[in-house]
Amino acid sequence: MRTAARELLGGLLDPGSFVSWDRPPLQIPRSAEYRAELRAAATASGLDEAVLTGEGRLRGRRVAVIACEFGFLAGSIGVAAAERIVSAVERATALGLPLVASPTSGGTRMQEGTVAFVQMVKIAGAVAAHKSAGFPYLVYLRNPTMGGVFASWGSLGHMTFAEPDALIGFLGPRVYRALYGRDFPEGVQTAENLYRNGVIDGVVPVRVFRRIAHRALNVFSGIAVGHAEYSRDPATLDCSPAEYASLEAVPAWQSVLNSRRADRPGIRELLRQVTDRVPLSGTGQGESDRTVVLALARFRGHPCVVFGHDRSGQTTETTMGPAALREARRSMQLALQLRVPLVLVIDTAGASLSREAEERGLAPEIARCLADLVTLDTPTISILLGQGTGGGALALLPADRVLAASHGWLAPLPPEGASAIVFRDTEHAAELAASQRIRSVDLLADGIVDRIVPERPDAAAEPVEFARRMVAVIAQELAELTARPVAELRAARHLRYRRLGNPPAVD
Repeated sequence: MRTAARELLGGLLDPGSFVSWDRPPLQIPRSAEYRAELRAAATASGLDEAVLTGEGRLRGRRVAVIACEFGFLAGSIGVAAAERIVSAVERATALGLPLVASPTSGGTRMQEGTVAFVQMVKIAGAVAAHKSAGFPYLVYLRNPTMGGVFASWGSLGHMTFAEPDALIGFLGPRVYRALYGRDFPEGVQTAENLYRNGVIDGVVPVRVFRRIAHRALNVFSGIAVGHAEYSRDPATLDCSPAEYASLEAVPAWQSVLNSRRADRPGIRELLRQVTDRVPLSGTGQGESDRTVVLALARFRGHPCVVFGHDRSGQTTETTMGPAALREARRSMQLALQLRVPLVLVIDTAGASLSREAEERGLAPEIARCLADLVTLDTPTISILLGQGTGGGALALLPADRVLAASHGWLAPLPPEGASAIVFRDTEHAAELAASQRIRSVDLLADGIVDRIVPERPDAAAEPVEFARRMVAVIAQELAELTARPVAELRAARHLRYRRLGNPPAVD
């Protein structure tokens, strides 16, 4: 089953809103045989080329659109089709419009040879320029999307979804069979398999993609709208003096135990309290780690990219690996490209200790996350929501503002691991937790944390109330950070970590 270009536009855009940008196709030298093929394709498809471009309204929002038509020579892209696509991308950029592209194609138009093949370069360049200008690029892959189309503008979306059961891949099954004399492995080049393996963000019918695109564009707009009022009363969002004094009396080991409770709310509970939530998935490069969550969201109307550890996806056998950190770096690039803040949630028992993690570059990925975050040109917030163990936690820490739940903590190793190093046993874990100053109150005193969000008395005892409180605090911080110039934020972030741990100068 294949969805025609006009059918796609009818399902994606508001009724009657589409306005074509297409001009007659560019005329290039063609053989008589090729001209006959083009006439037959036009008659069969009702179109003059393999792509439609224009603009329309998506739930009232003005968007530019590009839609391939497989019925026109298998949606193949030659010089004329490429010129139409590039002109549409450039026009969308000039108008400052979000761009939604929906490829379906067998790839390069073989009748035009190498000159058609290299058209993918200029299409990719136009898309890159559109994204560099800060404008959203959303992709909806249809059945089938193959070859150079998938390997260029079909794979450059800020987010990428596909229709169910779509055939998607690089080398077409017919070509593979001709070259290698056997069928391509079954079930590999499917939308569902690519989603499972972190290549695309999801598989949905077009009516659902329309809703997802609407929510995503609300976030990508970068504009805070319609947010509820939230209180600045310290009694509701911050620790009262009595709560702070009580928290200082809580042993570090007790906070560790509280943070490990199975019923403690995590990142998913926070996201249930936000609006315009759009879950994304994977690195986009063939990796996915189910111990983390990536999403677009609004916190009380403030748009951001959210990334963090998912306590519900972690077990003693399953901890974050290099793919999780590469997904974290995807979140950083999304926030940077779309010029929206980044919210990072730390809640991990530690990074994976395995041969695979070492061989796939766990340590270098931690280093790259740190380097990216300390230099990122967009506002950042990091939240110590629960456990903060080792390099997996440190990789998400550098930010303009660092928040901590009352029982959130940060340590170079789990206390048991630190005890094993210092005492060669695990029986001194509580002692090490205290001496290493891992508690939220200690982190606040040492300048690592900026603000403690109270648990009353434990987040597990009030999961919804705590999640709402944390979301309200994040919204406050987002409002304040986005009001400051990015250059000022970056300079302050550098100074913050440059001074960290240095004793104050003595006159």
